[in-house]
Amino acid sequence: MARVIIFGTRDTAELAHFYLTHDSEHEVVAFTVTSDYLKEKVFKGLPVVPFEYVEAIYPPDDFVFFIPMTAQKMNRIREKFYFAAKEKGYSFISYVSSRATVFPGTQIGENCFILEDNTIQPFTSIGNNVVMWSGNHIGHHGLIKDHVFFTSHVVLSGHCVVEPYCFFGVNSTIRDGMHIAEGTLVAMGACVIENTEPWGVYQGVPARKGSVLSKDLDF
Repeated sequence: MARVIIFGTRDTAELAHFYLTHDSEHEVVAFTVTSDYLKEKVFKGLPVVPFEYVEAIYPPDDFVFFIPMTAQKMNRIREKFYFAAKEKGYSFISYVSSRATVFPGTQIGENCFILEDNTIQPFTSIGNNVVMWSGNHIGHHGLIKDHVFFTSHVVLSGHCVVEPYCFFGVNSTIRDGMHIAEGTLVAMGACVIENTEPWGVYQGVPARKGSVLSKDLDF
C-alpha cells in the first residue's frame, strides 16, 4: 500500500480518487495543483496543496505521486508535470483496473491509468505515463511507448508500435503491424491501414493525413 498524492482537482483527478479508493490498496492523502490553479484548500475531503512546495509537506520518502491528466497538448502537459514531480524525488504508482484483462508477463510502466474493460493481450509492453480509458483492445506483441492516450473502444491490432505523444480517438482502429509515429493523432472513428508520419492528424476510413500538425492544434 502507498500513500498517494494526486495531481489536479478536476474530473480526471476526481475519477482517479474514486478508482484508487474503491479498487486499489492505496490511500489517497492529498491533492496538489500549481498555485495559479489553487482555488480551494479541500477537495473530496482532503487537503489541496501548492505543487511548488508539495515536497515540504509530503516528503518523497513517505509519499508517492499519481498524475492522471488528460491528453492536452498531445500529452505534453501531463509529461511536464510527470517529470517535474520526478525532479522533486517522487516515485509513482500506476492504476490498472481489477476489471481490465491483463495477462501474466505484461510490462506496464509508472503513472499509467488503465480503466475497466481494457483487454491487453499477451506479449505487450506499455511505457510510462500512458492513459487507457475504458473498453480498448490492445493487440498481442505490441509496444506502446511513453506519454500516450487511448480514449475508449480503440482497437489496436497485433504487432503495432506506438511512439510517444500519440492520441487515439473513440472507436478508432489500427491495422496489425502498423508503426504509429511520434505525435500521431488518430481521430474518432478513423481506420489506419498504413504507417503514420510524425505529428500527423489522421481522419476517415481509410485514414488520410490532414494538412495540420497535431502539435499545432489547440487541443
